[in-house]
Amino acid sequence: MTIVLYELVGRDTARPFSPHCWKIAMALAHKGLTSSSVPTRFLEVPAVEGGISKLVPVIRDGEKVIADSFAIALYLDETYPERPSLFSGDGGKAMARFIERWSQLTIHPYINTVAVMDLHAMQDEPNAAYFRQNREQRFGKRLEEVVAGRDAGLNAFRASLEPLRSMLGYQPFIGGASPLFADYIVFGALQWARIASPYRLLEQSDIVAQWFERCLDLNGGLGRTVAAA
Repeated sequence: MTIVLYELVGRDTARPFSPHCWKIAMALAHKGLTSSSVPTRFLEVPAVEGGISKLVPVIRDGEKVIADSFAIALYLDETYPERPSLFSGDGGKAMARFIERWSQLTIHPYINTVAVMDLHAMQDEPNAAYFRQNREQRFGKRLEEVVAGRDAGLNAFRASLEPLRSMLGYQPFIGGASPLFADYIVFGALQWARIASPYRLLEQSDIVAQWFERCLDLNGGLGRTVAAA
């Protein structure tokens, strides 16, 4: 049975950009599960599966509908235990929860600064108007003012990745010798930036950039099916 994944897109339905949806696209491929994508714009999200969630990703697996990327990953591991694990046990779940919070508190805010105008430009007119109003309310300033700070924040952002950089000196993936959901969490954030904006977050020589390139090659090169901005 094919699992349906609702993914956030802009004007171009072939360019899903949400970091949280990318986590699940990679998780489904990791598990070897057949899936189909339903491209979903911001203003369409409230109608997904009867309004189950204010956000995507959402999946439908037969009669089951699950929202929230972490809840979906847990569901996939529990429902399909015979397939490659996303967590490798309770310790992996706890690690992934830590990585999720670290990513959303450390990586996501700067990527928002970098890419907010590019993300706005990706939307059609009604969704662009929604995006501007929503994000300007969130930031308390115009989008143009938000993105103006990206150059000043770049060095601090790169420095904030030092724990990840140091760990990748010991092992090829966050999950160890092979990737786990924790990898897909951070991958999703950097993939969001890659698809939305041409702004260079990392130098090619950075071990984090090299890890990201390895992640792009995972699952048959799934991450590379959408070209960089």
